[in-house]
Amino acid sequence: MTPKNEKLDRIVAEARLNREKREKDYREQALKIYPWICGRCAREFTRANVQQLTVHHKDHNHDNNPADGSNWELLCVYCHDNEHSRYLDSAGGSPQSGNGPATHNPFANLKSLLNGKQ
Repeated sequence: MTPKNEKLDRIVAEARLNREKREKDYREQALKIYPWICGRCAREFTRANVQQLTVHHKDHNHDNNPADGSNWELLCVYCHDNEHSRYLDSAGGSPQSGNGPATHNPFANLKSLLNGKQ
């Protein structure tokens, strides 16, 4: 492995470690501040299943972590996935599709097609 690759690997590993630490910190804070209830479906959580409760950033900015928790809400994994899907849909597409909103209108010429056949 070249020194350049080693340096890049070290930088990536450090960035991942810092992200994991930051996520752990705000998760622990949120679990102390808020009751263990999903903010959408109101499902209640205990120590046995709290791993299914996630911290959602209301503004979708994972670096915006005020100490008072004003940018967080606790959501179960299902509601959290749903929230992010809705956010992606409203933004005009998803990263998986690589597409924006639909632009094709299959019925654009419907009137002329119907008139031509009659």
